[in-house]
Amino acid sequence: MEGKVLIDGKWQNPESGDCLSVTDPSDGTEFSKIARGKAEDVEKAVKSAQAALDGEWGRMIPVERGRLLHALGQQILEHEEELAELESRDVGKPLRQSRIDVRACARYFEFYAGAVDKIHGQTIPYLEGYTVLTLREPHGVTGHIIPWNYPMQIIGRTIGGALTMGNACVLKPGEEASLTSLKIGELSQKAGFPAGVFNIVPGLGEEAGEALLKNPGVDHYSFTGSTEIGIKVQKEAAQRAVPVTLELGGKSPQLVFADADLEKALPFLVNAAIQNAGQTCSAATRVLIEKPVFEELSEKLAKAIKALRAGPALHDLECGPLISKTQKERVEGFLQRARQDGIEFLAEGSIVEDAPEGGNYLAPCMVGSVPPRHSLAQEEVFGPLLVTMPFEGEEEAIELANSTVYGLVSGVWARDGGRQLRVAKRLKSGQVFINNYGAGGGVELPFGGVKLSGHGREKGFEALYGFSVTKTIAIHHG
Repeated sequence: MEGKVLIDGKWQNPESGDCLSVTDPSDGTEFSKIARGKAEDVEKAVKSAQAALDGEWGRMIPVERGRLLHALGQQILEHEEELAELESRDVGKPLRQSRIDVRACARYFEFYAGAVDKIHGQTIPYLEGYTVLTLREPHGVTGHIIPWNYPMQIIGRTIGGALTMGNACVLKPGEEASLTSLKIGELSQKAGFPAGVFNIVPGLGEEAGEALLKNPGVDHYSFTGSTEIGIKVQKEAAQRAVPVTLELGGKSPQLVFADADLEKALPFLVNAAIQNAGQTCSAATRVLIEKPVFEELSEKLAKAIKALRAGPALHDLECGPLISKTQKERVEGFLQRARQDGIEFLAEGSIVEDAPEGGNYLAPCMVGSVPPRHSLAQEEVFGPLLVTMPFEGEEEAIELANSTVYGLVSGVWARDGGRQLRVAKRLKSGQVFINNYGAGGGVELPFGGVKLSGHGREKGFEALYGFSVTKTIAIHHG
């Protein structure tokens, strides 16, 4: 796999022969290489995917596709520790989080294996002498551009969904972290997928990613990443009227009302902000707290944040390093501006003493009473930062929650059942969790955003509708 692309079921050198270094964010050392795929490799991968559609894969019945999906899920579970260690070293996340990602990835393939033969068409009442029916068919070749923060989970929910509906895939993983993507490609071969069904071309976004976007043989795109690049993807796809699923950035709020169970809420509020060192699109970095309990909950949150430790990924602490020095500097810039603006820093965790100097470490921190229009309340920081904001009553809480350009996930903490539903229905986000957040991964739960958090849905049956098209057949039989 090292320095190779996966095309037509074969591991091969990229056409250019070039490679990119893989750096461990825990210590800054190079520990592997990936291929630097370019347009020539993407072209070969797309043609390979089309050949698979024209061949065995295109003729395969759903139940047989399901058996392959299930076999891949089993392969992933059998290699859990290897995948977890690889992900931790590549991305920098603690082992406990990487193990969760491995199991979630496997669960996607298990779920879709069971769903593959349960996506049904319809018969539609029409004119006398007609029978009308609908079929759901694959788009064809689907192009997948995924980020570095959750490679395994995003492969499960996008590649898994696309394969379920009979598409053939070309994946361009994030150049900062491609190793588990490549390993899952290897496991797909062991599971028995035909050649060309799952192709992987690592490389730079401006080279391999750009080539995939411009390739006329791609029939659908799935993109997860920043809003800025997502808009570019959509513009490029629009030149050929190709459909796109976009899962983009977020600035997710959790609304805590005075009647909430604060002890129950506390671990969810902390973990949702600092998981993967805050490098999560659905990270709930804004905690909106009703004024009667603002001081009490702020003190509890501050105590919890102070207890957090950042250190090497394989030490399995609460936080690992950020993915790169560039990302660390970006987050530090937010914090520096906040200090210059007089924002109060209420708590800070620690970096363990034996953390290597070359690592990209930032101590988790918490700031208080951030003004609603401040950058910390509006922009996606992508670092281990928790922001608290007070509110008075439902109206102000909803206004604050909806006041950003994003709308991915929201959390509501309240005992009042009427309030739970009133607030949930008015929040502008793709998911709302009441008295929980994240629901343990929830591979069955449709996931996606509104506003600049994107459109289309991943996960669950909803994703399968997005990875397929409806064909209507009208039969006139007299």
